[in-house]
Amino acid sequence: MNYDVIIIGSGPAGQHAAWQAARMGKRAAIIERKPNLGGAGLQTGTIPSKAMREVAYQLTRSGGMRQAHDGRSRHGLLADAVRRKEGVIAQQESVILQRILRSGVALIPGEACFVDAHTIAVTDQAGNTRQITADVIVLAAGSRPRRPADVPFNKKSVLDSTSILNLRHLPDSLLVVGGGVIACEFVSIFAALGVAVSVVDSHAQLLEYLSEDVVAVLADSFLDMGVKFYMQERVAQISCDDSGTLTTLVSGAQIRADAVLYAQGREPNSEGLQVARAGIAAKDGWIAVNQHFQTSVPNIFAVGDLIGRPALASTGMEQGRAAVLYAFGGEAHVTADNLPMAVYTIPEISYVGKTEREVQQENIPYLIGRAYFKDSARGQIIGDAQGLLKLIIDTRNEKLLGVHIVGEQASELVHIGQLVMNLNGTVRDLVANVFNYPTLAECYKLAALDCTHQLEQRKLTGV
Repeated sequence: MNYDVIIIGSGPAGQHAAWQAARMGKRAAIIERKPNLGGAGLQTGTIPSKAMREVAYQLTRSGGMRQAHDGRSRHGLLADAVRRKEGVIAQQESVILQRILRSGVALIPGEACFVDAHTIAVTDQAGNTRQITADVIVLAAGSRPRRPADVPFNKKSVLDSTSILNLRHLPDSLLVVGGGVIACEFVSIFAALGVAVSVVDSHAQLLEYLSEDVVAVLADSFLDMGVKFYMQERVAQISCDDSGTLTTLVSGAQIRADAVLYAQGREPNSEGLQVARAGIAAKDGWIAVNQHFQTSVPNIFAVGDLIGRPALASTGMEQGRAAVLYAFGGEAHVTADNLPMAVYTIPEISYVGKTEREVQQENIPYLIGRAYFKDSARGQIIGDAQGLLKLIIDTRNEKLLGVHIVGEQASELVHIGQLVMNLNGTVRDLVANVFNYPTLAECYKLAALDCTHQLEQRKLTGV
């Protein structure tokens, strides 16, 4: 069986690679080793966690957190979250399947590995193996949670970010090891569902690469939900017994909890692919690519989590499209320079561009404009007293260097700033624009006016 392109993996990156190939009239096939479509993005990561987060978020908006902490059907709350998650997954999987069938892309179930640079062996669940060939191969096999050998994972009381999604009973207490995106999202979910959550992280702040003032709003929200922090601490040992888990820190402190979520990093799903047979070198499983997502073997491309940061569904989709466009057209697909990032905590965080720390390291003259949600009519209506929108601008040309938002709808609002940045706009463009009233988007104008006021003051004082 010969195809123009074989895509290994049906996650967001693989799907968009296949659909782009189909739009170009190419014979394309997706190989998927799991019984369900969608990869980690749909089945065990992005979509299920966000679906559960929505139930938890609605609790925080409705006053249900008080009832959750008072013990009102806490397990019923988890059941609601699980039902929401499973319903969304089923619906999205159906959409993906129908789109694959309509586009004429072949779907091949089984485990894939290289025979050579143009040949893939596929082994099905019955153990039968067949070989298929293609002119172009796109690797989109994704990643999985990192599971160190010294952590006693058991899917019941010591969990990773996949197994925690399958819980059917809420623990009374949960220790989260890690302070990154995945860790913080689950802290939000379980704290809102009434679980006593503690966090252990080796850094001085959560999400240590983000702006301190933005993360401070999130940390305050966590404190309001009763979350306890053990910052600048490391785990020495995790053990299990009949009463739950006991985690010992390097400092000697011990933390008892019903369950532990270990959320420190992910690993690439490349070991089973036997990439060395195709002549590809992988460092610790990660695959190096050039600006066109081409590996060291010209006809083989890699996209999504396999190539490392930023490892987002949104960027993976564009990488899949870009790889196929280049493979069959020889032209580079131009992706916008400034990519938005979002952390689906409660409250949400989203940003695009540089942080204040990065601007300082690059010695760029800058200033900060801020707008608080509570100062906008919409913020007052929805009761978001902590929300913040922060602009970083270059004082030499008044262009936006970064936009950082924490609060309701942050993941949606960030796209306004992203467009201004990618179109080389300035803070004056935000001042000149008219936003619907009342909306949270007005905070862009408030923050922009803060910037222009500071610029005018500097001119008056000669600073």
